[in-house]
Amino acid sequence: MRLCAVSVDLDEIPNYYAIHGLDLSTGRAGANAVYDVAIARLLDLAREEAIPLTLFAIGSDLAREANRRTLRDAHERGHEIANHSLDHRYDLTRLGRDLIARQIEGGIAAIKRATGEAPVGFRAPGYTITDEVFDVLEEIGVRYDSSVFPCPAYWALKATAISVYKARGRTSRSIVDTPNVLRAPTRPYFVGRPYYKRGTGMLELPIQVTPKLRLQFIGTTITMAGPTGARKLAEMCASEPLVNLELHGIDVLDERDGLDELAPHQIDVRIARERKLAALRAVVSTLREHGYTFVTLREAAEKFA
Repeated sequence: MRLCAVSVDLDEIPNYYAIHGLDLSTGRAGANAVYDVAIARLLDLAREEAIPLTLFAIGSDLAREANRRTLRDAHERGHEIANHSLDHRYDLTRLGRDLIARQIEGGIAAIKRATGEAPVGFRAPGYTITDEVFDVLEEIGVRYDSSVFPCPAYWALKATAISVYKARGRTSRSIVDTPNVLRAPTRPYFVGRPYYKRGTGMLELPIQVTPKLRLQFIGTTITMAGPTGARKLAEMCASEPLVNLELHGIDVLDERDGLDELAPHQIDVRIARERKLAALRAVVSTLREHGYTFVTLREAAEKFA
């Protein structure tokens, strides 16, 4: 059986200002656009297309009551809620074992308080993970991870952007993973030591890349490609046993959602949300045509475990 899991990282808008080395006051318009606007659009899309979602929530965002209600509603509709850490620290891997555990356990606790159920999956901020983080995940009892992103183009673009910001006098909060991650398997595997090799550790569900060329197949790429380009990318992935399609809430937002100040720095915000949604629908329909069944990452993990 061919499976597709659509997951969404609920990184709120201040995280994008942090990536670009910009300042954002909490009162600025659009600061809560992911929870206030994007999730509703994503849930509507999921209902229309009859697909389950896996939502990776940041624990500290759930201090806001409106966010807790929104996440609880998604959970009650049958979507999986997974852990994206407590504070979305881009430098999670550099914090030391105790603080890493605090970030992971804090995210679990916040999600359990909001939904009544503890999450079983984890995704590291910025896709950056290490053997030490995997050790902590296994100790805590997390069932699966979905952080490894073995994409050369993404790695190079990220490293270049951080260098450019530095040259312009801005400091990005984002960090670059070891280039060894580019050697990791592209299909589900049990991690070894180092984590980018196969072993007998916990189950890893890598972020999707196309076979052979390892081009990124994530929300940003899909929405920027438009419906026609998105369909072609989906066709390239249609031989995979699992298509792990990772999106962000911002993938269904545009300038009209209070993000006009972010648009000069975040190019995909300039793309109309209608075009973005059309591209996502094109991916879903293409994969359906190829016989894919849509599941949550939790369900996918159960199959591959």
